[in-house]
Amino acid sequence: MTRPQVLYTDPAWLVEGGCLDPALATVEREILGPGVELRFGPHQEGRYQLTGPAMSERAAGCDVLVVYRAQVTEELLDAAGPGLRAVVRQGVGVDNLNPALLAERGLPGYNVPDYCVDEVATHTSALALALERRLVPQHQTLVGGTFDIYAGGVPHRTNRRTLGIVGFGRIGRAVARRLGAFYGRVLVHDPYVGRDLAEGYGALAVDSLEELLAQSDLVTLHCPLSPETDGLLDEAALSRMKPGSYLVNAARGRLVDPEGLHRALREGRIAGAGLDVFAPENPHQDPRWHPVLAHPSVVVTSHRAFLSVEAEASSRRRVAELVRAVLDGRTDGLVGRVEAPKAG
Repeated sequence: MTRPQVLYTDPAWLVEGGCLDPALATVEREILGPGVELRFGPHQEGRYQLTGPAMSERAAGCDVLVVYRAQVTEELLDAAGPGLRAVVRQGVGVDNLNPALLAERGLPGYNVPDYCVDEVATHTSALALALERRLVPQHQTLVGGTFDIYAGGVPHRTNRRTLGIVGFGRIGRAVARRLGAFYGRVLVHDPYVGRDLAEGYGALAVDSLEELLAQSDLVTLHCPLSPETDGLLDEAALSRMKPGSYLVNAARGRLVDPEGLHRALREGRIAGAGLDVFAPENPHQDPRWHPVLAHPSVVVTSHRAFLSVEAEASSRRRVAELVRAVLDGRTDGLVGRVEAPKAG
């Protein structure tokens, strides 16, 4: 009898010193057991090959695919073949899981929706407070040889300011509890969440994004990427932000238009931005991000808001447990089942 085969397309935790090391898959082997054949995506010159013949060859005949950054495409599913039972995303977001395509193929998709709530809420708060307290210009000025308490400008007292949260899922609610403690008022906009829920977190729901942008001194994004939210903060939306306000995005890069953001920063319509996510993921691959990265009022990190020793360990274990459940046919009630987007 052929052993079930599972392909991890591009697991970041398997790469050490630029080299792929299958011996690092200890958690996965512990949970899946010797009866499962583990495969890993093709890796060359320090990076995974996410498409092409080598990936198709690795996917052939697999029972389960586990994707990280790799896109779920028709090519990948065709390569896996008719025996494919499910696709699991090693992360929170589902845009690269391609739920619509999976639904079309009759394949279940899963993610791990809550493994890094603590980390992302903490990272969001760090970016926001770095902006509010002007930490980056202070650091750069002092290490550059000048002691100047006014470098970067004089900050405002946050308990007289308004925090605006766009998207009120798990992370948005955690941010309201943590970062909201520093602000005098917290506004929330999420058309898919009841208004009363916000009040349970010490916040006030507003009916429109425009209302939130106009009143908030710092806006932080926590909505998923969908056709509805793609380019949500375009030039027009950025122009409606309160003058002198800040923007933080640790959700999805495509929520924010880089050219619109640069113009808003250059013209002084907003005071600064804290960014952990970009589209493409590495902003150096798109020249539209270059002036944003160079702006002195921007704080950036390399898509690591989710990262901690504990979060990575939890993600690996929970993904392996999802795979094991799929292989065993125990899929009823599994946490993390991803539904296809509804039409319209």
